[in-house]
Amino acid sequence: MAKPMTKTQLVAALAEEMGTDKKSAGGALDAICGLITKEVSGGGAVTLPGVGKIYCRERPERMVRNPATGEQFKKEADKVVKMTIAKALKDSVNE
Repeated sequence: MAKPMTKTQLVAALAEEMGTDKKSAGGALDAICGLITKEVSGGGAVTLPGVGKIYCRERPERMVRNPATGEQFKKEADKVVKMTIAKALKDSVNE
């Protein structure tokens, strides 16, 4: 598996794609990440066309097991961030 792209590499690629400098591209990336975080943490969802949908899902209270000791205990209800991948991205990976 290839190493994941770092933020610096992503900003550089974004700047080249946009035809702008790295500072503007970095600001745009930070703004997008901030908007996604704000929307999802507020219970909403964000769809990135061609990439997927990021949303928050509530998990109910449940019984879990500590793998080290085998002890079972009740885990409180919580929220988890999920992402559904768009069909276009799945298809492009399998070409």
